[in-house]
Amino acid sequence: MTDWENQYRQGETPWDKGEPAPALVDFLQTEPMHGAILVPGCGLGHDVRAIAAASPESRVIGLDLAPTAVQKARSYPTAGREEFVSGDLFELESERRGAFDWVWEHTCYCAISPEMRAAYIDAVHTALRPGGKLVGVFYLNPYDEEHHPDDGRPPFGTSLEDLEEQLGSRFVIVSSWIPERAYPGREGRERMIVAQKP
Repeated sequence: MTDWENQYRQGETPWDKGEPAPALVDFLQTEPMHGAILVPGCGLGHDVRAIAAASPESRVIGLDLAPTAVQKARSYPTAGREEFVSGDLFELESERRGAFDWVWEHTCYCAISPEMRAAYIDAVHTALRPGGKLVGVFYLNPYDEEHHPDDGRPPFGTSLEDLEEQLGSRFVIVSSWIPERAYPGREGRERMIVAQKP
């Protein structure tokens, strides 16, 4: 299992691109999220600040296992009503259960072991209010010359079929598309999905 705290302490965070996910930026231009929004595995909070800037009245919670990531995220200028907390999505505090209108997913799903994906879906379902939405950019194929499916380290790939099956166990998929923009090297390897809790 990856020691995320140590990764942040050592500054070994190749997943951090220093800016919000391009697919999120595009999504927010057409459908800003409003209300209470949870961003699990938020890292340094670039996505959190993008959401907060697009919806200044909303409360955006960035959640991360690594206290150092949370500390660093708090060091950036605020963009809205964002807040960063250290915690575990799989062990949400009672006041955060059923408390959110949206969950934004980006690199949390691919960072956890594939065996934990059903538990991830359950955790997000628990965090959302009835009618709440999970929206995310899912990294389907993260493999390259240095990173292979059998090397046992994140990011872990998935197929669209498996992703739809996992989400379909607890959610209704509202829309699904290949994002027009992505970080360099990820073009055509991600899937944007909006799913709603019944």
